[in-house]
Amino acid sequence: MSLSPAFLDELRARVPVSGVVGRRVKLTRAGREMKGCCPFHNEKSPSFYVHDEKGFYHCFGCGAHGDVIRFMTDNMGLPFMEAVKQLAAEAGLEVPAPSPEARQKAEVADSLAELTARAAAWFQSQLAGDGGTNARAYIERRGLRPATVKAFALGYSPDSRTALRGHLKDATADKLLEAGLIGKTDEGDTYDRFRGRLMFPIRDARARVVGFGGRALGDVQPKYLNSADGPLFDKGRLLYNLDQAGPAARKSNRLIVVEGYMDVIGLAQAGLIEAVAPLGTAMTETQLMLAWRLVDVPLLCFDGDAAGQRAATRAAMRALPLLKPGKSLRIATLPQGQDPDDICRTGGAAAFEAVLSSAVPLIDHIWAIETAGLEQATPERRAQARLQLREAAAGIADPDVRSLYQAEFNQRFEAAFMARPQRAPWQPRKPGEKWQPPIPGVSPALKAMVARGHDPVMEAVLAGLLLRPGLADAHHDSLAALRPVDAGDAAVLGAVLAVTAADHGLESTALLAHLNDIGLAAEADRIRRGNGLRLSFTRSETPAGVANADFAMTLAQATARAGLVEALAEATIRFQSSLDEADWAAQQERRQEIEALDAAMMALAESRREG
Repeated sequence: MSLSPAFLDELRARVPVSGVVGRRVKLTRAGREMKGCCPFHNEKSPSFYVHDEKGFYHCFGCGAHGDVIRFMTDNMGLPFMEAVKQLAAEAGLEVPAPSPEARQKAEVADSLAELTARAAAWFQSQLAGDGGTNARAYIERRGLRPATVKAFALGYSPDSRTALRGHLKDATADKLLEAGLIGKTDEGDTYDRFRGRLMFPIRDARARVVGFGGRALGDVQPKYLNSADGPLFDKGRLLYNLDQAGPAARKSNRLIVVEGYMDVIGLAQAGLIEAVAPLGTAMTETQLMLAWRLVDVPLLCFDGDAAGQRAATRAAMRALPLLKPGKSLRIATLPQGQDPDDICRTGGAAAFEAVLSSAVPLIDHIWAIETAGLEQATPERRAQARLQLREAAAGIADPDVRSLYQAEFNQRFEAAFMARPQRAPWQPRKPGEKWQPPIPGVSPALKAMVARGHDPVMEAVLAGLLLRPGLADAHHDSLAALRPVDAGDAAVLGAVLAVTAADHGLESTALLAHLNDIGLAAEADRIRRGNGLRLSFTRSETPAGVANADFAMTLAQATARAGLVEALAEATIRFQSSLDEADWAAQQERRQEIEALDAAMMALAESRREG
C-alpha cells in the first residue's frame, strides 16, 4: 500500500516522538531535548536523545536513528502499515485506503477485534467469579502469581453453550462466527465455542485480542482448543505473546520459542519475558519470519520427549529453505519429562539458562538427526544419509548459504565416515637415537566417547563439584569459563554454578537434591558413576587441603586441555586439506600434548589413590 508523503508528514507532525518513545523509555529533560537509556542496546548511562522539534531520535552509543514510525517498527516490531494505522488512530487521522475492498476488510477486522476484546474482558470477570473456582485452583497449582495472571489477561469460559452469546447479545451470530467465538451445528444451531476452559487471549503485534486458546479443566478432548481461523484469527501467522516479547527480544537480542502458553507464562514469571510460542502447531514459514524480524538467531526450546523432538526437527527442516546470511536458529533440548515451566518453578531462571546454554546451531542439529547411528551402519545406509544431507542443503534458496552448507556437510561426512589414516613418510633413525613407539590409532571405545562428547577430565571436575560444592564457590570464574562439549555436562555445570552462587554453604546432599528437583539427577548420577580418573577431590576420604590443591591443578589442566582439543581439530582440518608434512607434524604434536596432559592426570590420580 502506497501512502502519500503529505499524509506521512502530517502524521509525524501530529504525534510527538517523545510521546511514543516515552512509553518504552524513561526520558528526562535535557535542555530542548530529552534523553534516556537506549532501548536498542544495553547501557548504564544515557546516550539516547529525542528531538521533538526535529522529529527524530538518535543514540550516540549504537547509532540507532529514526522518526516516530521507525521507532514503532524497529523497537515494537510492528509492520510499517500497522505502525501507521496505530499512529493515525492516535492522531485522529484516517489512513487512506487503496480501494473500497481493502477499506471494508480493515473495517471488518476492527469490528471483530472489538468483539474479541469484549469477550476477553468477560472471561476475566468470570475467572474472578464463583464459577471460576476450578480455573483458579488450576492456576494456583501451577504457581502463577496474581500479577502474572493479570499481565496475560487469563480468564475462564463457563461450561455453558449460550453464556457468551448471551453476554454479546448485541452482536449477530454471523459476526460471532467470524470472530471465532461461537460454533454452528449442521442443523444451524449455534453454541459457545469455549466451555469450561481456562482462557488465554491471543494478541497480534498491535496488542489487539484476535483470538483465544482454551485449556480444558476436566477430562475433555481436545485438551487445548484455539479459535477457528477466520478474517481476524490465523494461527499460522501468529505467535503467542509476540506483543510483549518483541520489545524485550530486541533489547536483549534473544527470542526463545517454546511449545505452549504455559511455557511462555512460566518463563515470563521467572523473568524471561522474551518468549513466544506457536499456537499448537509446528512452526510455519510465516512464524519463522516473524521471529527473524526480532532477532537473527531465535532459540527453539522444545520438550525432550519424542513429540518435542519431532517438532524441533520439523521446524529445523522448514527453516532450511528460508535461511539468509546471518539468519538461522539454535535448538535446545529440555530434560526428558520436563517443560520450561517445570524447570523455572523448581530451579528458577538459572536452571533454564543452563538448558539454553547447551543449544546447538541449526546445522549441528540437522547433522545429528541425519547421521544418528551411522557409526555402525551399512554402506547403503550411509549413502542414504549422505543423499538426505545433500537434499537438505540443496533446498536452501540463498546461494551463498546453500554452498556453505553443502561444503560443511561434505567435509563432515568425509572426516567422519570416509577418511583414511595418514602416515608420515618413513625415515631411518639416526645413529644412537632412541626408538619411540608410534602414537596408537583411535580405538573404537575412544571413538564412541568422543562421539558423545566424553571428556574424562571435565567429568572428574564435575564429580568433584558434586561431592564438594564449596569448590564451585572458590573457583566460580574459572569454572564459568569452561565450555563442556556434552550437553548434560553443560547443564549440570550451569546448575551447580547457579545454586552455589546463591547458597555459599551448600552441602553435597542438598546439591544432589536440587539437581533431582530440576531434572538433572540422571546426568549427575552418570557423571559420578562414569568418572574414570578417581582424582583425590572425587573421594570423600581425602583431606580438604589435598583435595583443594588437586582440584585447582586439575581445573587448570581442564582449561588447557580444552584449548589443545580445539587446536587439534584445527590442525586436523588443515592437514586433511593440504596433506602437507608440516601440517601432519602439527597435528601429531597436538595429539602428543593431549596425551601427555591425560597421562599427567592419570599419574596424579594414581599418586593420590591412597590419599
